[in-house]
Amino acid sequence: MNRNLLLKLGAIGALILLLMIPILLIDGMISERQDLRDGVVQDIARSSSYNQQITGPVLVVPYRKTVREWKTHNKTGQRYLEESEEHGRLYFLPERFVFNGEVSTELRARGIYQARLYHSSNRISGRFDIPAQLGIDEDFADYRFDTAFLAVGISDIRGIKNDLQLELGSTKVGFLPGSAESRLGAGVHAPLPALNVVAGQSLDFAFDLKLQGTSQLDITPVGRESLVDLKANWPHPSFVGEYLPSEREIDQNGFTARWQTSFFATNLEEALSDCVGEGECMAFNERHFGVSFVDPVDQYLKSDRAIKYALLFIGLTFAGFFLFEVLKRLAVHPVQYGLVGLSLALFYLLLLSLAEHMSFERAYALAASACVLLIGFYVSHVLHSWLRGAGFTAALAALYAMLYALLSAEDYALLMGSLLVFGLLASVMVLTRKLDWYGIGKPAAGPAA
Repeated sequence: MNRNLLLKLGAIGALILLLMIPILLIDGMISERQDLRDGVVQDIARSSSYNQQITGPVLVVPYRKTVREWKTHNKTGQRYLEESEEHGRLYFLPERFVFNGEVSTELRARGIYQARLYHSSNRISGRFDIPAQLGIDEDFADYRFDTAFLAVGISDIRGIKNDLQLELGSTKVGFLPGSAESRLGAGVHAPLPALNVVAGQSLDFAFDLKLQGTSQLDITPVGRESLVDLKANWPHPSFVGEYLPSEREIDQNGFTARWQTSFFATNLEEALSDCVGEGECMAFNERHFGVSFVDPVDQYLKSDRAIKYALLFIGLTFAGFFLFEVLKRLAVHPVQYGLVGLSLALFYLLLLSLAEHMSFERAYALAASACVLLIGFYVSHVLHSWLRGAGFTAALAALYAMLYALLSAEDYALLMGSLLVFGLLASVMVLTRKLDWYGIGKPAAGPAA
């Protein structure tokens, strides 16, 4: 192969490697700006309230039990009966748990960054079926029970926006701060009237909860039968957690979703009984579901995805330049390659900076148009023809359009990318099928003597 051709190809390869330096710097800037945005979101949440998780209600019955144990005296060898008192708690989950919530979202801004907060108005109701003798089969007479209470875990109590009142039939009881149960973490609790612990009873409950949070709302389905209905004005929900909604409807005005579970699916009774001591019970608290109010147009995520195609873009543009060289016998200097490559790299910096102030679609259109027009103007002079420059500009614009299609079609990005590369390779092979590669760079032969 001609030595000049090898030198030119080597110079183009070196330029591509050098251009990866600004590309990597811009990629790092994308991550830095994303981290800065996430920090601002956390600051806003710290000033208002974080993600919310509602766990409960759980009926808690503290007890004291007299324990009798026969012991032998060490010196006399006589046996004696020793009595001691044991403290503990009994836990009961609702037979039926119903959660009806309506959520509205709002944006809080700090500088150019925004966080999405939500306000939920919830109606929580259900029924406890308390068994006779609280389910104690042996030595019931040795138990003495303290005031039972209803505990509700709320992960960030700063988000509570109303005076909580527990409705027990026609009776209302005010909630007190703190869940009074470390297994549920932060929250509230309400003392209950005296229970019929001997014969057992059914206890219907209900209360309204107005709650503010950031980004995500989670609910633990504590009932033997749990029914959760959520309605919100946010049209881009992401359903998260252990269980997906059994029914959902999403349109441009928002979404409605319904979850329905039972103890057969959640096994929460066993998870609660397996909790050891008064510490946190992760197996119980982690079995929740909910919705995340995510923004589908994350400019940093899309900018990061776009920059992953930078090497392909630079390589294809340089390949187009090189084809003009070999097919039209034009000389393009490596410096001209480099300037065009820098223009391609600058596109990603423009995209990042513009997307922080407008929609990603507009930012992409403006950044791509600016780079295509600049490169088209420059290439028209490099190739000594406005017609060739217009053709090169049209091809580059088509590449940017294909890139936007790749960014938008997440599920088909690999397929579209593969077809694009295959199509371009086929075009190059068709255009150069009759090219004498050994003759590139050699002077044209003169007329025969």
